Amino acid sequence: MDKRLERILPKVQKPARYTGGEYNQIIKNKEDVELRLAFCFPDTYEIGMSNLGMKILYHTMNSLPYVWCERVFAPWGDMYDEMKRHNIPLYALESGDALEDFDVLAFSVGYEMAYTTVLDMLDMASLPVRSADRSSLLPLVFAGGSAGVNPEPMAPFVDLFVIGEGEEMNNELLALLRTAKRENWDKQSFLIKAARIGGVYVPSLYNITYQEDGTVKTIEPSCGAPAKVKKRIIKNLDGVPFPTDPIVPSTEVVQDRVNVELFRGCVRGCRFCQAGHIYRPIRAKKPETVIRQGIETLQKTGYEDVTLLSLSSSDYRHLSQTCDGLLEYCESRSIGVSLPSLRADNFSMELMEKLQRVRKSGLTFAVEGGSQRLRDAINKNVTEEDLLNTCRIAFAGGWNSVKLYYMLGLPTETDEDIIGIAEMADQVLHCWRQYAKNKNRGVRITISTSCFIPKPHSPFQWEAQVTPEEYLRRVNLLRSSITARNVVYNWHDAETSVIEAVLSRGDRKVADAIEDVWRQGGRLEAWSDYFSYDRWITAFQKAGIDPAFYAFRDRPNEEVLPWDMIDVGVRKQHLIHERAMAYEARLSPDCRKTCSACGAAALLEGGKCDG
Repeated sequence: MDKRLERILPKVQKPARYTGGEYNQIIKNKEDVELRLAFCFPDTYEIGMSNLGMKILYHTMNSLPYVWCERVFAPWGDMYDEMKRHNIPLYALESGDALEDFDVLAFSVGYEMAYTTVLDMLDMASLPVRSADRSSLLPLVFAGGSAGVNPEPMAPFVDLFVIGEGEEMNNELLALLRTAKRENWDKQSFLIKAARIGGVYVPSLYNITYQEDGTVKTIEPSCGAPAKVKKRIIKNLDGVPFPTDPIVPSTEVVQDRVNVELFRGCVRGCRFCQAGHIYRPIRAKKPETVIRQGIETLQKTGYEDVTLLSLSSSDYRHLSQTCDGLLEYCESRSIGVSLPSLRADNFSMELMEKLQRVRKSGLTFAVEGGSQRLRDAINKNVTEEDLLNTCRIAFAGGWNSVKLYYMLGLPTETDEDIIGIAEMADQVLHCWRQYAKNKNRGVRITISTSCFIPKPHSPFQWEAQVTPEEYLRRVNLLRSSITARNVVYNWHDAETSVIEAVLSRGDRKVADAIEDVWRQGGRLEAWSDYFSYDRWITAFQKAGIDPAFYAFRDRPNEEVLPWDMIDVGVRKQHLIHERAMAYEARLSPDCRKTCSACGAAALLEGGKCDG
């Protein structure tokens, strides 16, 4: 360890974030590898080490004998200040080497508010933040993650984006880079060839022109780059490598447990939900695969909890069989099994009894809308009867708390819909009084709201976001409508949501503001400790950008969108149809009942989802 680190680590919170040396980390001989890759997560250690995608890709990229993939996380403020004070560059945890020694910096970006941290990490690596100022092939800077489905706000900073799932695509890209390094290609030659790999978007090969009103006019590819970059997917989740020996963190992290995927995609079609559309088509693991991976990971890590992950866990066809298989191993060892992302319309007594056999976890349901009309408009497909029946089962089974999540500012929302949230909370309270197993313990009902953010590649990508003032008016209306003592109300701040909306639907012009915010000290903007709304507004003004143009403006269906060069598999015409259905408050069936012909199934052999 660098002697300077030994001196500063006692001065910072959670020094184990910065030392490496964890159980199951991968160490290679530098002399035996041709490419060194710094896998950069633009957030803290606790967040990055909880990310299942990062664990999977760390494993798959290290499976290449000529690649050594090491982890890099953003330091918290105290460590950041000490590193600056002692002139310590950003370094990788496995080797402790500075990032200037690496051939590749690969960023996993799942949240737009991490953009300034990407720039900060590049700067801490002694690299120019703009791609055009990095003339050499190495180090190559690329990025992936769900935020990449609109790569344009970060296009000037990143050499290329990988769109979709990276288990195969990343390794194909690294194989090409290995050849380029061996044969001494220049950067432009490599980027032109990289653009021919399916799922790779190279921003410098696309010329963007604008209309006088500021909207995008044309997106023109050059040098043989595809007009549409189609996302990559893993077609068979049972056949793809999955790390059953992941790194065990040396300090507590957010998801301090074994995480195993049930399936990717979602059988539902919530119209506000980006994830439910960009992760299509549906592909499920076999129950025996989930059980084996869960047990093997528990054995190789020593964790005492296992979580089964998906966008909607209770929609997994083999959930009961899978829980039984895991509990056969877990119950006698006091290992808990938990299921996030449960739905109120298919929660059963049988499932509840399975979940509490070892330890009881909290119950959280995303209801989203306060009236049936609004839930139909957003295609939530959950009724008040569904929710109350679920609460009855839970309260009768011994639960005494429930969390309900909603959005405010959804398209077509009215004040009556908002008041309906408070009325539903009263109904849940009444349900507890009727069916609770133990009324002496009391009940806690938590209502949480966030501000609707229109996201690319969702049916509501054209919709306007409500202003912060209007969001707060709706918050106050809901607050005044909640009268029961047992109901707690939490709400997400409006200002962060505005910035996220601008970055979500931004174009390349937004990049100037992102850079200015970073130069004014912006980093770790996903944390309220560091976020500054005024700093963003000042940066937008300096860059000549009107946030309302990106956040608060309805967009016509025919407008060229900044992300139109990215094809996530779902047809734009399908999204337009779903948007129209919202204004008629009409439901669309889930994928298991009727195929909506969204187009994503074409990404699979045979053209059929595993719904």
